[in-house]
Amino acid sequence: MACYLIKIAVTTILIVAISEVAKRSSFVGALLASIPLVSVLAIVWLYVDTKDAARVSALASSIFWLVLPSLALFLTLPLLLKLGLNFYSSMGISIAITAGCYLLMVSILNSSGIKL
Repeated sequence: MACYLIKIAVTTILIVAISEVAKRSSFVGALLASIPLVSVLAIVWLYVDTKDAARVSALASSIFWLVLPSLALFLTLPLLLKLGLNFYSSMGISIAITAGCYLLMVSILNSSGIKL
């Protein structure tokens, strides 16, 4: 139980810290957010819990393939906001487009024989 609380605390602190830094500097906030902290933490936590390098390798490979469709959010959100849509509509549409990109990527990977 203590391990889960440590995981939650570390992850929460990082997310809050990045959002606080972004209030002061969008560049520094973006730089910190673009570092794959969540992925690194997930990989570390998986290895600490399992000591299984094969699982870590599989997770890292899957993350690689799924980062690509996640980029759709960062393309569509600013575009929709610049077009004058309100934040919540822009976020909802961007998330829906990103979800579609995920489905498309998983379908393409499955048909190519790449299993996530």
